[in-house]
Amino acid sequence: MTLVDSHCHLDNADFDSDRDDVIRRAVDAGVTRMVGIGTGEGPPDLEAGLRLASAHPEFYATVGVHPHDAAKATAEVLKQLSGLVGDPKVVAVGEIGLDYHYDFSPRDAQKAAFADQLAIARESGKLIVIHTREAWDDTFDLLDRYWKSHGIGGIMHCFSGGRAEARRALDMGFHLSFGGMVTFPKAEELREVAREVPLDRMLIETDAPYLAPVPKRGKRNEPAFLPYTTAKLAELRGVQVEEIAAATTSNWETLCLRPLRSNG
Repeated sequence: MTLVDSHCHLDNADFDSDRDDVIRRAVDAGVTRMVGIGTGEGPPDLEAGLRLASAHPEFYATVGVHPHDAAKATAEVLKQLSGLVGDPKVVAVGEIGLDYHYDFSPRDAQKAAFADQLAIARESGKLIVIHTREAWDDTFDLLDRYWKSHGIGGIMHCFSGGRAEARRALDMGFHLSFGGMVTFPKAEELREVAREVPLDRMLIETDAPYLAPVPKRGKRNEPAFLPYTTAKLAELRGVQVEEIAAATTSNWETLCLRPLRSNG
């Protein structure tokens, strides 16, 4: 059984003492590919994911400015991002979007940085990886205006919405990525979505070091814990775990390893 962790932050300082061991444990657990999210600690450093991808053959990368850091998305930063997105190991621009829970950057700055990065992704033909928290309406509004018509696709990272948000995202062509939250006792609405989403639109992730699944909840999350989330999804859908593993791996390969789409 092979798995793809479609979203992890192994650049995080929590892994500084044992990063190589963490990667080895992931591979031993069947997680043969991982996507290092390139937002890191924010601009001017946009290469957190690419450093992992350069050092470890198991890794691919994204590049992007997280909504928390949107106020730092200057013209120079966006120019830097445009240069990095063409790297062959970069599969997407992300994680980008809106976060109205923390509001670490002003909302107008978040919207502007989101729209600017959607333009960069469109021009490069790359996917987008969306972070949205307490901002569904504005997220969908910007996607409607700047993304939907281009048909490139994308990933709703660590999907946490309900059926209505899932339907809107699927109708726009997005894949939904499920993380450890689907195992949390109070996440029944999310489990309902996981039961119903088309299998060919499902991905899995850890978001390591965050959101470790039950029975590892409260610990530092790592890609080797991905089988717990996979097993929960299989249980919810009444199928063998191998079916979830095979489908989500195939989905990621089709979505992220396809040739770049032409711009237009």
